[in-house]
This record gives sequence, C-alpha cells and structure tokens, in this order.
Amino acid sequence: MKNKKSMGWLPYVMVFPAFAVMTLVVIFPICNTVLKSFTTASNSFTLDNYLYFFTSRDAVESLVFTMAEALCTMIFGITFSFLLALYLRFSKSRISRIMGRLYLLPRFIPGIAAVYAVMNVIKDSGFINRFLQLFGIMYQPGLLYDIKGIVLCNLWFNIPFSAMLLSAALSSINDSYVESARDAGCSWRGILRYIILPLTYKDLIVAATFILMGQVGAFTIPYLTGPNNPKMMGILLYQQVNTYLDYQRAAAFSVLMFLLCLGGAVVYIKSNMKDEVWENGK
Repeated sequence: MKNKKSMGWLPYVMVFPAFAVMTLVVIFPICNTVLKSFTTASNSFTLDNYLYFFTSRDAVESLVFTMAEALCTMIFGITFSFLLALYLRFSKSRISRIMGRLYLLPRFIPGIAAVYAVMNVIKDSGFINRFLQLFGIMYQPGLLYDIKGIVLCNLWFNIPFSAMLLSAALSSINDSYVESARDAGCSWRGILRYIILPLTYKDLIVAATFILMGQVGAFTIPYLTGPNNPKMMGILLYQQVNTYLDYQRAAAFSVLMFLLCLGGAVVYIKSNMKDEVWENGK
C-alpha cells in the first residue's frame, strides 16, 4: 500500500508529454487565435472583426454558400455511402466482392491529382463533352466553377470514407437478426427501419459530422473548382491572410468556423451521452 502511494505521481508523469504536446499544438493556438480576433493591428480591443463578418455582404454570402455546400455534400454523401455499405454488406454477388476491394481506392490517390482528374472529366471541354461529340452531340455540363462541381468532387472523396465507417457498423449486425425478420414476414423496408437503422444511427451521425466539419473548412477543392463569388469560407479566410494581410479579421473567421464545426460535435457528443444513459439504466 505504501509503495502504491509513493508511486502516485507516475500516471501524471506518463500523461504529461501528451498533455504538453496537445497544449502546445492545439490549446495554445486556439487561445491565441481567440485573443487575436478581439484586437486591432495596434493590439487594442475591438469587436469590428466580428461585426465585419455579419455586416459584409461577401462574408454573409460566403457563410450561406459554405453551409449550402456542406449540407448538400453531407446529405448526398451519407445517402450514397449508406446505400453502398448496404449493398456490400448484404449482397453476395461477385460484383459486390470486387467493389468491396476497390471502393477505398480513391482514399489512396493524392487529393490534388484526383481533383484535376475530375476537372478534366466534368469541365465544359472535358471528357464528357469530347465523348458526346463523337455522336454529334454538343453538350457542356456546366459543372465546373459552380457549387455542383464542388459537391461532386467532395463526394468523390467522402463517399469511400463514409462507406468504410458504415460498413464496419453494418458488419456488426448479425445475419440471424435479418433472417429471423424475413422468416416472420418482414419486408426489407421494415428490416431497414426496425433493425438496421436503430443499430447504425450513431455511426451515421459520426459519418455525417465528419463530412460536415470537413466541408466547413475545405480549401483545395473550392479553390480549384469553385466560383469566384460567392466563395467558400476557407477561400475567404485565405484571402484575408494572403491578400489583405488582415490577421485579426482572419482570426475572427477562424473562430466562427470553429463554432460552426462545434455544432456538429455537440450533436455527436449528445448522441453518445444518450447511449450511455440508456446503458446505465438511468
């Protein structure tokens, strides 16, 4: 007992390196950014950095455009990835086995190379246009430099990642649950509603949260495929730093983007807390 008391400091020593790194890399930059967002270039207190965001037409349009793109990407991404995960989980065909080995391939392709590849397909003079010209059809998709192009490119990246998370959740569903429901006369619609969704809804929330938070701060894809106006918030933040050299206003933008992402994190934490309360019988 005495030896255990004398070694009571050991856990704190073991945790200290990780805590120090987290403080230096995460906590300190966040605190510094928050403080900078309330100052001017002469280090005096001001709220103008935040007032600009809510009074500037460009900033408000950027917020609306960003949330519209993020919500569209999240909805389409979750829908398609969930359907893909269902197909891979419950189909026994050869095609599903091949897709199960290949659907993660986009995750291993460098992002900038993938974006340019997609651009060469969807732009007005890209592969779609050139292919249809072989049949005498002049068609320009009009997908590039528009919100549709941003959503399409982001789906290319997010669907495999979300499908991987949802496939792991669906793999935990025992086949006997589905077979018993089928024997009892339950349709696939009923199985999806009463068996699959209740067992996987938390993973759906996790995947949706990851997609939403990733889109709020997206930069590379909107920079290459997005319109000049309105802009995604990541592009507007980049301009504040590199074009206008307004670090205080950029700090305010960073804080607001963090608060937007925090909303998705709160939903995720609340869903986990509900599960813990249910498991504890409270």
